[in-house]
Amino acid sequence: MHREEIISKIFAFLDKIGIEHEESKIEGPVFMPGMTIQNGKLIVDPPAVKYPGDLLHEAGHIAVTAAERRNIMNGDIATENAGEEIATLLWSYMAAREIGIPPEVVFHPAGYKGDSEWLVTNFNNKTFIGYPLLNWMKIVEKKEDGDLRVISWLRN
Repeated sequence: MHREEIISKIFAFLDKIGIEHEESKIEGPVFMPGMTIQNGKLIVDPPAVKYPGDLLHEAGHIAVTAAERRNIMNGDIATENAGEEIATLLWSYMAAREIGIPPEVVFHPAGYKGDSEWLVTNFNNKTFIGYPLLNWMKIVEKKEDGDLRVISWLRN
């Protein structure tokens, strides 16, 4: 799957679930190449995106943030709340699965502090790190077979 196709699938998914995004040239330093968050909106400079799967991870930060706080999100929000960071990992895995992007695209070897393979293996084996938080946020629930079902892609 080519990067343009991945980005296109991600943008279509974000449109479907209601996460605002905008294509724009990004000036200045950013935490993730080619993307940032401004007032709860994902700003993307597609030619500058190094790892397209990171778009789902950043969108996950927006999705798991309480609705009343989304519009004040700006820049690198990963360090603001460790619990939400963990929930974002599972959210981005579920989103990749939903839109048919291999989890390795999101959890690439250059990220996740060397734990990308470990995360993919655990998620694929239904060891859902972050499940208690996403369940508490009313985003996912467990099915009888141990897999997860999405209740809502956005936290209320």
